[in-house]
Amino acid sequence: MDFSLSPETEELRLKVRDFIANEVMPLETDPDSFNEYHNIKLSLLGEMRAKARAAGLWAPQMPKERGGLGLTVTGWAAFYEEASRSIFGAVILNCQAPDDGNMSVLNKVLASDTLKDKWLQPIIDGDVRSAFVMTEPSPGSGSDPGGMMLTKAERKNDRYVISGRKWFISGAQVASHFILCARTSDDPRRGLTAFMFHKDDPGWRVVRRIPTMGPDEHGGTCELEFDGLEIPIEHRLLEEGDGLRLTQIRLGPARLTHCMRWLGLAKRCMEIASEYVEAREAFGSKLAERESVRMMLGDVAKDIHVGRLLTMHAAWKFDQGDKAQKEVSIAKIQVADVLHKAADVGVQLCGAKGYSTDTLLEWIYRYARCARLVDGASEVHKMVLARYYAKLGNDFWSWG
Repeated sequence: MDFSLSPETEELRLKVRDFIANEVMPLETDPDSFNEYHNIKLSLLGEMRAKARAAGLWAPQMPKERGGLGLTVTGWAAFYEEASRSIFGAVILNCQAPDDGNMSVLNKVLASDTLKDKWLQPIIDGDVRSAFVMTEPSPGSGSDPGGMMLTKAERKNDRYVISGRKWFISGAQVASHFILCARTSDDPRRGLTAFMFHKDDPGWRVVRRIPTMGPDEHGGTCELEFDGLEIPIEHRLLEEGDGLRLTQIRLGPARLTHCMRWLGLAKRCMEIASEYVEAREAFGSKLAERESVRMMLGDVAKDIHVGRLLTMHAAWKFDQGDKAQKEVSIAKIQVADVLHKAADVGVQLCGAKGYSTDTLLEWIYRYARCARLVDGASEVHKMVLARYYAKLGNDFWSWG
């Protein structure tokens, strides 16, 4: 196994690193860079996205012929990690959830260039934002959409009529293009179907933006109500009954790209903490000289490295054509934990300064708590791994 990057990918990684350090990170120290939800202002985002495109650092996951960089999944891993050295980096370079996962799945499943021009290209170009509409209030779908989804799509001639309710839909308040999953039959495996709809289509509404411990991505997490939204059959994704298949196509790589971004944030926590303990003196010596402090930093560095290896291995499996379900679940559990650990250790080492808003540590700490929940709670991924072990036994650890 060769863990080295190609010369081209390494050159691009360093280019991203420089752009983030020189153009993006300085914005984090200016309160005027932030909106009321502790994210980058949309007006500033547009300006910075123009700089990213001019620098050739735009949409790394998309084909070159559509304005992206056409990277492999292992290339994504190197790119996304460097992009997320800043809390603003991924969204500026157009590789931030949920647009990232939505672009990837639409690029795979849209049946024609005409449909890609309509639904995909505006997201790639940064002209619109998007949302993935699946999760529902209890007793509706969460981690088990196939068995629990309640939102219905009833076929009427050449249209589907949607009724139901969704919630915790990321980015919905600013999205224009929506991917919706709804029930079309009671079949446990073929009962869901996926569709595209536009924000201006009648028959649905945003009920509320759900307050969270934040910080919130653009458009927040919203509750939606559907009461007669009509979707023409040509805006169905794949065939009727393929909705669960589409969610699997989307969520596998999307979970891994979360890990890529979280690793960048975890490394940033290490940077902030290391800089502080190198300068801070107490009881006659610098904090960095104390063995207990060095052990804390070394432990986090070790866990980040484990997460990087797991993430890159899963990315490599994707590049070989594998679904990498087992590997993605392992990486998701590990990296979600290490992000929270890195932020927690960073706050602890920086003391009151870490707890304050004078550093990004408290921002990352609040954000990190959702990592063990989004795209499948850690407990769900452990159940997945238990099923794999029950089926494979010692072959669970096969190198193949």
